[in-house]
Amino acid sequence: MPKIVPSTLLRVANLIENIKSCTICTGLPLGPNPIFQFSRKSKILIAGQAPGRITHEKGIPFDDPSGNRLRDWLGVDREQFYNPDLFAIVPMGFCFPGSKKGGDLPPRLECAEKWRDQILAELSGIELTLVIGKYAMDWHLGAQQGKTLTETVKNWESFWPELLPIPHPSPRNGLWLKKNPWFERDVLPPLQRRVKQVADHTSN
Repeated sequence: MPKIVPSTLLRVANLIENIKSCTICTGLPLGPNPIFQFSRKSKILIAGQAPGRITHEKGIPFDDPSGNRLRDWLGVDREQFYNPDLFAIVPMGFCFPGSKKGGDLPPRLECAEKWRDQILAELSGIELTLVIGKYAMDWHLGAQQGKTLTETVKNWESFWPELLPIPHPSPRNGLWLKKNPWFERDVLPPLQRRVKQVADHTSN
């Protein structure tokens, strides 16, 4: 592994501080509160949507029922999940965008346009990227997507093992999981083996 020079560490630290103080989005219902997690050493990138109301109030990514399901899918505990040297949690939008009938609003476009390329340029050690939901798939997969999210996830082996598209772990997707039992049966076991492989390598 290349040696990380102090200037690189300082650049990443400055980037994190700049994101934490970001206020480019106007009209956020609960105000700006960028929520994310990464370090220069991160190995697994979780590319999600945007924080929900509970996450906004707690200030901790995926500290909610969606996070509980996601950790189950990954086969990790909270200590592993919140280790930035293992997991980078970089949603498409860092702040809660507000709600509409039936769910939250889409991530604000300003966020990814401002920060995403800068962050990804620093995450040179990523070994696996989890792409969660349609908005993240639009950014990370583009024309490689299927006609529907289900079709894209069914085609997961074409992206594996560097990248995996998955549905959002929200309780709202319980019906999707019931209609698509192949996801938990066929996709989660290799995902958990891959995460364990990366985690074991990181801890050594």
